[in-house]
Amino acid sequence: MGQLEAVRKNMSESTLSDITGQIRETMEAVSTTREEALRQCRATIQAASRTIRALHRGEFSEAEAWLARARESAEAIGRLRECQPSVYYSGYVHDAQKEYAEAALVGCLLRDCPYVAPDELGVEPAAYLNGLAEAGSEGRRYVLDRLRAGDMAEADRVLGAMDEIYYELIACDFADAVTGGLRRTTDAYRAVLERTRGDLVVSAQQQALQDALKRYGGEH
Repeated sequence: MGQLEAVRKNMSESTLSDITGQIRETMEAVSTTREEALRQCRATIQAASRTIRALHRGEFSEAEAWLARARESAEAIGRLRECQPSVYYSGYVHDAQKEYAEAALVGCLLRDCPYVAPDELGVEPAAYLNGLAEAGSEGRRYVLDRLRAGDMAEADRVLGAMDEIYYELIACDFADAVTGGLRRTTDAYRAVLERTRGDLVVSAQQQALQDALKRYGGEH
């Protein structure tokens, strides 16, 4: 008996209609899961955005509440990893996890708390690293706010934390397919970091000049 005949002998008696019917059922399940994943991703991103906004306003209780909502949606997305991996490992899931990680890490950065790890957040490593870069960029807004308030010490602290983030990111030099395009994100972050450093230097010089003028005026 030839190989082709053996295969045919072992094949079920399914008709083409049976086969395509099973395929449609599988695709229907994937499609339903995909729609739910998209809904959860949108909810995660929206809650993460509101978390960051509340953090910049100093509304920490509200930020915690929004972060909890983001976490809930992110956990729902994470459960897809086993049941529908084709949906889980998609671009929109990566983006949602990145936004959630960013929100959590902005909170750590601004409040000077220990950083949470990817497994604590339930996100993939690539999403975490990209979220870390975005969190560092959010530090610029906080630094400028502190400079306007005359709080040089706090602005300097956050700039130092931004530096630390950058040096950790450039150490993750792997292919974009592995890191989710981290190299481009890090390059953009470096530009933000250098602008922030320049703003801090100018502000420090202006403060030193003002202090010198006050001392000069006091002496005369």
